[in-house]
Amino acid sequence: MTKKVIPYGRQDITQEDLQAVIETLQSDYLTQGPKIKEFEEAFAAYVGSTFAVAVNNATAGLHIAVLAMGLKKGDRVITTPITFAASANCVRFVGGEVWFSDIDRDTYLLSLGETRKLIESKPKGFFKGIIPVDFAGLPINLEAFRELANEHGLWLLEDSCHAPGGHFVDSKGDVQRCGNGNYADAAVFSFHPVKHIACGEGGMVTTNSETVYKKLLLLRSHGITKENMTENQGGWFYEMQTLGFNYRLTDFQAALGITQLARNEKGVSRRNIIAIAYKKAFEGKLKYQSLPENHLNAHHLFVIEVENRKGLYDYLHQNKIYAQIHYIPVHQLPYYATIGYQDANLKNAEDYYLKCISLPMFPTLTDEEQDFVIEKVLDFFLP
Repeated sequence: MTKKVIPYGRQDITQEDLQAVIETLQSDYLTQGPKIKEFEEAFAAYVGSTFAVAVNNATAGLHIAVLAMGLKKGDRVITTPITFAASANCVRFVGGEVWFSDIDRDTYLLSLGETRKLIESKPKGFFKGIIPVDFAGLPINLEAFRELANEHGLWLLEDSCHAPGGHFVDSKGDVQRCGNGNYADAAVFSFHPVKHIACGEGGMVTTNSETVYKKLLLLRSHGITKENMTENQGGWFYEMQTLGFNYRLTDFQAALGITQLARNEKGVSRRNIIAIAYKKAFEGKLKYQSLPENHLNAHHLFVIEVENRKGLYDYLHQNKIYAQIHYIPVHQLPYYATIGYQDANLKNAEDYYLKCISLPMFPTLTDEEQDFVIEKVLDFFLP
């Protein structure tokens, strides 16, 4: 076991994946072809949304999503400090202000109570939107956040990059899949190799709003459309209606995404089996992310909290277990600290960061590998 590196996350590329990519590479379209639409339709059907727009990465998806929400310079948006920086950066791309609200100390998700307090501490209209994050794969209760957003006239953009296949059950007893658009105005997913669905790079924005969907399509591809072409105009006709971007996904990435997506349910099931084994081993010994009733955690990560985090990190790496830290609180990153966030009162997030460490979590992690990880974690604390 000590000769083989065990990363915290790993893509699984099968022969079926390879064949799908090869066939697309041998086709007439490498980009802007039929595989994009096929992937979008399959993904929308999977999460239960009306529309899906494929993009070249989730950061691009977040960028055009906040633009589609109508975000403009000076607007203020709330998000969590325990996330990858892109969840906040997308607001800064547009010239908006990021306001961080603290996390729940047990779920590690954006705290509804703290967010409510922050909103109600300011005049009506002070904030424009909220970007809740399904951190580590655990779905945030968007029904509750939707009620809060509606009270104050805010939009909701779900950052679901960690959680394709996750769900919660709402107050009506209905299963609400991450990204289905029933409570959030839009959602964003990531197809980075360590995520559930690997396209190399890539992302998807889902929504139930046709207005938002049309804005996303324009912004993804230079702000250009052919939709107003008449029969008197040639096939070369196009209009640039707004200032957009080149955020397109390629067809061969989409082909890989289609075959990866088809295996995601199996992958989420395996991730939960791994999580159950970790919890059984660490119960009563180490703290880990809690699971609220009627939630399915898609488990991009399995995070534990320890007092000697640096010591455990080094010990695991010495044993070729490449655990990782998720994440340095965004408000503590130099960029955000230097523009006035260094004094933010986010005690729960900062306390979590001092103790968190992510253990290997991916569907092809073997029982033997997981047993080795558990053994080394417990050996470090209970030699």
